[in-house]
Amino acid sequence: MLIQIENLSKVYQLGQIEVPALKNISLNIAENEYVSIMGPSGSGKSTLMNIIGCLDVLTEGRYILNNQDVSNLVDDQLAVIRNKEIGFVFQTFNLLPRATSLQNVELPLIYNGTPRQKRKDMANTALEKVGLGDRADLKPSELSGGQRQRVAIARALINNPSIILADEPTGNLDSKTGDEIMEIFNELHESGNTIITVTHEESIASHSKRTIRLFDGLIADDKRVA
Repeated sequence: MLIQIENLSKVYQLGQIEVPALKNISLNIAENEYVSIMGPSGSGKSTLMNIIGCLDVLTEGRYILNNQDVSNLVDDQLAVIRNKEIGFVFQTFNLLPRATSLQNVELPLIYNGTPRQKRKDMANTALEKVGLGDRADLKPSELSGGQRQRVAIARALINNPSIILADEPTGNLDSKTGDEIMEIFNELHESGNTIITVTHEESIASHSKRTIRLFDGLIADDKRVA
C-alpha cells in the first residue's frame, strides 16, 4: 500500500483556541490509483493534502508513505521525503519568473545533487513528455497559462515520484485548456503514475477513479468508479 493513514487528527492552535481540522480519519491509497479529494471550504481537504504531501505534520495518528512512517519526522527529514516521493502541481504554477522552462523543471534535481548535464537531459525529456520540447528556453511570461501548467507537471515528474499531488490544477485556466491538462493527467495515470487531485470541481474529479469527500474534518464519502 502506497499511503496508509490511521486515525489521523490535526488540530491547529489559534491562541487559546484549538481548531480541529481533521478528526480521526483513516484511509489507504494504493499504487497507481487516481484519487480526487473533494469538500467545501473548511472541510479539511487542504489540510489532508498538506499532510499527504509532507508539508504539514499530524497531531495524532500515523502516516506511512511508501513503507516509511513519516508521522514524527522533523522539517529537514520531511523535505527529503517531499523531494524524493512527491511531485507537486499547484493552481498558481509556482514557477520561477526569471528562469526558463528547462531551469524550472530541473530545479528539484539541483536540490538532490544530480550532475548538470544529466539534469538537462532529464528536464528536456520531461518537457517532451508534456509536449513542450520546443519551449525549453522560454520563460513563464512567454508561455500561455496551459503551457505554464505543463511546465509545472514536467517539474513534478522529474524525480519519478511515488505520487503526483495536484491542488486545483486547472483553477487558473479556461475550460478548454483545463481539459487538455486533465488529459495529461489521464495519460500519466495510464502510464502507471499515482495521482491525487484536490479540487472543488466535479468536472475535475470525474477524471479520477475514486473520490473521497470530506465534511467537517471527517470522511463523508469514499466511492470508486468501476
